[in-house]
Amino acid sequence: MDNLPVHVSIIMDGNGRWAKERGLEREKGHLEGVGSVRACAQEAVRQGVKYLSLFAFSEENWKRPDSEVGALMALMMKSIREEVGTMMENGIRFLVLGNRARLSDALNSAISGLEKKTASNNTMTMIVFLSYSGQWDIAQAARKMAENGGDSIEPYLVTAGIPDPDLIIRTSGEQRISNYMLWQAAYSEFYFTAKLWPDFREADFRAALNDYSGRDRRYGKVK
Repeated sequence: MDNLPVHVSIIMDGNGRWAKERGLEREKGHLEGVGSVRACAQEAVRQGVKYLSLFAFSEENWKRPDSEVGALMALMMKSIREEVGTMMENGIRFLVLGNRARLSDALNSAISGLEKKTASNNTMTMIVFLSYSGQWDIAQAARKMAENGGDSIEPYLVTAGIPDPDLIIRTSGEQRISNYMLWQAAYSEFYFTAKLWPDFREADFRAALNDYSGRDRRYGKVK
């Protein structure tokens, strides 16, 4: 595929609606969405994408019912245990970025363990944004920059050292950024699809890459 993005990011939206349409609890939609994560990660590796990031849980999502928040955190813990084999087989490095101080000690420990185990994998880096918002990221980076007397905010963002996303995909038909990577997405290309996240699989991921490959990115310049 020509003109492949280095960093693809996905706003995974529509789990709750997917479940509601089927008369299921919202948690069932989140569980089904794990299959889409696995499918897209493996397809990203096959296509040669170097960074795949996923917006899994925002700072605002802490306002959801305790039962749903608890189920999401339990699902994250379950996925860490069950997906380690897939990550090692595919050479995937795993990172979690966000306000991790809000996560439980047990979840933070599990995350750190998987990050350490996959640290030397270099086929692709998969980043999960957990307890994250763009406004929070900029605010915490600005504080650190002021404390250290820096003159650039980028080294203090949680994504320091990671290329900005070339392509941001959002599922479920919504067309907004929802407080996600506000600084880093300044020149990202966007791809919106009506498919709900649990239905978004390999062919859909390839379609997004194909759409991106035909775009002409000018970064404000004239070609």
